[in-house]
Amino acid sequence: MERALLVTVKLKTKDDNWPVEDIAEELEQLATTSGVEIVDNITCLCQKITPNLFIGKGKSEEISFICKEYNIDTVIFSCDLSGTQQRNLEEIIGKKTIDRTQLILDIFALHAKSPEGKMQVELAQLQYLMPRLVGKGIILSRLGGGIGTRGPGEQKLEVDRRRIKKRIEKLKSELKHLRLHRLTLRKARKRNAIPQVALVGYTNAGKSTLLNALTRAEQRVENSLFTTLDPLAKTLKLPNGEEVVILDTVGFLNDLPHHLIEAFKATLEEVAESDLIIHVLDVSHPRLYEHSKAVFAVLKDLNVETKPTITALNKIDRINNPAWLEKVARDFINPVFISARFNQNLDLLCKYIQKNFESKMSSQVFVVPHTRMDLINLFYKKGKVEEIEYLPKNIKVKVNLPKPLSYKLLQNKDIQIKE
Repeated sequence: MERALLVTVKLKTKDDNWPVEDIAEELEQLATTSGVEIVDNITCLCQKITPNLFIGKGKSEEISFICKEYNIDTVIFSCDLSGTQQRNLEEIIGKKTIDRTQLILDIFALHAKSPEGKMQVELAQLQYLMPRLVGKGIILSRLGGGIGTRGPGEQKLEVDRRRIKKRIEKLKSELKHLRLHRLTLRKARKRNAIPQVALVGYTNAGKSTLLNALTRAEQRVENSLFTTLDPLAKTLKLPNGEEVVILDTVGFLNDLPHHLIEAFKATLEEVAESDLIIHVLDVSHPRLYEHSKAVFAVLKDLNVETKPTITALNKIDRINNPAWLEKVARDFINPVFISARFNQNLDLLCKYIQKNFESKMSSQVFVVPHTRMDLINLFYKKGKVEEIEYLPKNIKVKVNLPKPLSYKLLQNKDIQIKE
């Protein structure tokens, strides 16, 4: 196991609400998820960025001393470093130096299981690597792998720009085909009048636990960051009989690098095409409001921040202060307090989802012949049968169906409509 020193950098000129302690804590969570042994986490308050090292030379030499003293293998910075800064820091420190983006990519490489997920990770890795090829330091001179160098894109890191560009083009082309395949699936869902609901939220907010609780999916759940990388879609039947597709997505993070969002556009497009967003928030987290702000920053990048939204305030089992919940409820869109782990208020969440689609449902009375039992099965599967009467020559059914499907059935010659 690699021994890592974490360096949390806080710029005094940067206008944000994140204290250095919280930045350090999140960096520790990321490092733990990647599987390194954290030896220490030191902080560095900078007045301004230095072009050659990002931090001051004195701090760099201090880090070098700590690395020698405690036999450190890798130094991980909480900020993004340029190729030049990374190379210069490695020359002073004498150890492999990686930044926050490389750490996130390493976690993505660990958790990508599907071919699409692996391609997206490799694309992000290569796009990160491209501007850092010239004069790269220790990290590119090693063929031994390890944190920051493993994953689908590690075959040979000393490759020339031409080969990397060709590989990037190939990956983009393959992801484009996958995007077209997803588009075909979405069109099929729309033809069948199946609404789509996307679960979004800060990483480790409980999206996968909620998906499992609602649909009995078997999505892997861990108390770590970015456990879910590959999207998973499952069907949920609402109390009124309507079916919706619930889609789990990759978790978001504060200051999520833009090129990572670009690399995962094929997956995140599912959010853009959804009819409803469920924003899952960990209501017990002290940075609840900052997490919400970070999620909406990504949604804004995807141009979906104005979509109909329900805020699922999760993990209420950890809250013992009703006054705090009352305050939080006033600050979010369509709030529903839930505990996905203990199945609390999930029926209320389903009613909120149902209410969003009620205007898209239609109640009709159909009369169908006995020879069309397939239509009766369709009524039960796609809607909610309110009354059914078996007559000598036909079957009379009162059913609540999605409007597009109801309109489609009105064109069927085998069906009679009762006013």
